[in-house]
Formats: sequence, structure tokens, C-alpha cells
Amino acid sequence: MSDIAEHPDDLPDFGPQTRLVARLAGAVPDALLEDPTPCPDYAVRHLLGHIVALTAAFADAGRKRLGPTTDTGPSSTLPDVGPDWREQLPRALDELAEVWRDPAAWTGATRAGGVDLTGDIAGVVALNELVVHGWDLARSTGQEYAPDAASLAVSHALVSATATESPSERGTLFGPPVPVREEAPLLERLVALSGRDPSWRPRP
Repeated sequence: MSDIAEHPDDLPDFGPQTRLVARLAGAVPDALLEDPTPCPDYAVRHLLGHIVALTAAFADAGRKRLGPTTDTGPSSTLPDVGPDWREQLPRALDELAEVWRDPAAWTGATRAGGVDLTGDIAGVVALNELVVHGWDLARSTGQEYAPDAASLAVSHALVSATATESPSERGTLFGPPVPVREEAPLLERLVALSGRDPSWRPRP
């Protein structure tokens, strides 16, 4: 991923994806907060809480502001939303996009989820989290989902590389890949590589 940091004019833009996730979250009614998601053990409220937490963590990772947000692993506690999440999340997503517009965020060493990473890897992982969890949120709440082509390509490249590196173990950052037809759309292939069933629905 070093070529990303070396070409600041070609840095991925978080803006389209952060705006999409904010729009999806804003359309979630309270009645769906207890509904299931493709993430094991997560209801919609927990998925939203996870997105809130990862957004703050990767903003701090981009700033190299290491501390509680960057040192805590994602599985340490079951995430949940706070009472002001509807106001907090859009602001945090805007802030995340702004942080990663700075070429300095993509350089040097940082940390996220308690894992030491280079800046360029942290940026790609952050964008991938937004793309994959954006699908989780859309699918869980019955919304259409169409991430921008550039974000989708970055996410697929990361997840496919991770799956190739450890095909017999965990598979990807999220779980073992799910078989899918070779001619499937790129989003469907990404979802399958991330360990999700592209046909998943919250209810029969």
C-alpha cells in the first residue's frame, strides 16, 4: 500500500462513503435498533455503536493521537449507541473524512484496534470498514446500497489480498470467505470475501 502514501494527489477520498453511511444511519428508525445484522451477536444498535467507535478510532489514528480510542480492540466489549448518536455520528464521519484528506495521515506509524499499523494501511483499513459495515447497515435496515466505485475498489483490493494471504485460516479481517459466482458484481464479491452471505436478509 506504500504507493498510496507516495502519491498524495491520488489519495482515496473518504467523503462519498462517510456521507453514504451518515445517510443510511439517519434513515434508521428506532424500531429497527434491536433487529439482527450480518455481524454475529450484533443487533442494529450494536452495529451503529461499532461504527461510532471505529470512526473516532480511525480519526485519532490518522492524527497519530494514540490513546484509549486506538488501543482498544473491537471485541473488548459489546458496542452500543449513546443517547446522542444521531447527532454524534454524522459529525464524527465528517471529521474522519477531513482527517484523511491530509497526506500526513497516510504516512508514518500509527495504531488502531490495538494493532500497530503504517498510516497508509490504517487509511485503507478505515475505508474498508466503512464500505463493509455500510453494507451491513443497509442490508439490516432494508435500504439500497451503492458505495462509490473508488471506495469499493480500495476495499475489495484489501480484502482480496488478505484472503489470499491466509486462505486456510481466518480468511479476511472479518471472517472466512463465502463462495460466490465468479461473474458476481464487485460489491457482492467483496461481501462474500468478507465472510458474509450476499443474500443475507434480517427476516425470512
